[in-house]
Amino acid sequence: MTRTFAIAFAAIVILASCAGAEAPSSAPSVLVTGSATPQPSRAKIVVSYSNVLADFFPAYVAKEAGIFDQNFLDVDLQLIASTTGLPALLAGQTQIAHIGGSEALTTTAGGGDVVVVANTGPVWPYQLYVAADIKTPADLKGKKVAIAGVGGTFDIGIRTMLPKLGLVPDTDVTVFSTGSTANATAALLSGNVAGTLSSPPDTLKLEAAGFHSLAKMADLNLPTAATTIVVTRAYVTANRAVVQRYVDSIVQAIAKARADKAATIAALKKYLKSDDDKGMQAAYDWYVGTVLKDPPTPTAAQLAGIQEVVAKFNDKVRTVDPAKIIDDSFVKSALDRGLLK
Repeated sequence: MTRTFAIAFAAIVILASCAGAEAPSSAPSVLVTGSATPQPSRAKIVVSYSNVLADFFPAYVAKEAGIFDQNFLDVDLQLIASTTGLPALLAGQTQIAHIGGSEALTTTAGGGDVVVVANTGPVWPYQLYVAADIKTPADLKGKKVAIAGVGGTFDIGIRTMLPKLGLVPDTDVTVFSTGSTANATAALLSGNVAGTLSSPPDTLKLEAAGFHSLAKMADLNLPTAATTIVVTRAYVTANRAVVQRYVDSIVQAIAKARADKAATIAALKKYLKSDDDKGMQAAYDWYVGTVLKDPPTPTAAQLAGIQEVVAKFNDKVRTVDPAKIIDDSFVKSALDRGLLK
């Protein structure tokens, strides 16, 4: 009996000690309720792109694939012509502009404080399309070629290409401004000019109408900044995290485009307002496979590659130091974190 009582008493002691051991159960809750990494607040930004072209496919894909949204960005993507794109940026009407590097140079020369944070056009994407009777560059002498706007990417492109073909712009060939790339294409189709720069999908339309490519700018292997992403220095200083998230989105969109052709073509169809499967396929292959096969890292050499031509319109451009308006840290950060893989 005594032995039985001792065993029972010992059991009670053990149970009591076990019950007491439950008290620290609140300890894990301290770990669970510890400070989590705060999510960034959503940023509303207006972003411009300067033409209805496949050049801007990273922005189209980032918007349509929800990449901006994933990076806590509420992006209002607006078509604003290159002539007003940077004035809108400087006025604070937009926060980011997809626009030619030539505009960044002229804006800086005029006192605007802007920064190029990415270059999605490091290769000239254009070809010189001409009428059927133009067989050699010499046949263009005394004729007109169409561009979009004075000082814009088409203008800089044609003035870069013609000397390589042995022709002097404004002397051998008249450079005629039409106001837009669509108008430049229409001018060639109507016979009002003998040539214009073009890129897919418009090249297919021109070929179907009997026009042909006389030269490809990509074959010149010239460093360029045909399509850049530009912000004001004041904005990037005050909103560095937002700019980083935007560049991250663009880099992720390039990776998405490489991996998902169907989704990219769908985005191109929407923004180019086209149901032309063949044309959109050609645009995809050209821009994703050739023009932007490398990371969109901006360099001073790319801007320097167009500086002399731009300076022919504005002598002050020669005083601009391209290295001072380049900030490659955003793209490098995105690449270091593997966002292009």
